[in-house]
Amino acid sequence: MVYCGFYAIKKWIDNILSAIDKVHRMNPLLYRLKYLSKEVVVAYYLQLVVLTDKGRRNFEENPEWIKELNRNMELMGVKVLTQYALLGQFDFVNIIEAPSDETVAKVAIRLSATGTVQPMTLAAIPLDDLIETLKKDPHTPW
Repeated sequence: MVYCGFYAIKKWIDNILSAIDKVHRMNPLLYRLKYLSKEVVVAYYLQLVVLTDKGRRNFEENPEWIKELNRNMELMGVKVLTQYALLGQFDFVNIIEAPSDETVAKVAIRLSATGTVQPMTLAAIPLDDLIETLKKDPHTPW
């Protein structure tokens, strides 16, 4: 049963990452912004969130509380592109963009420190970018 559930979650995550890739191709400004010939890279992340007991109480007492967390994340430099409530072992999934891995790590640590959520953040690389990177020098050792 767990075996099938794992592949269902994997397929679901693959679908989300594919949707991110489609958004990237439709509007490259969501992924790269050019400013005076200096390229500012914005990366995508998939964040799986589990509410703690304290977080579930907050959410039950004030359902808008989760949107307050999103605003706090934006104040720390991370933009929540979309968010879904989930059924299963995770409570929410966020598709976010940030300027760096360090920024996302800072947000995850600060969210965890509130004692209300336990985020798990995964880097999401658009497929076309990965393919281009692999084409540049196919003989580079991993």
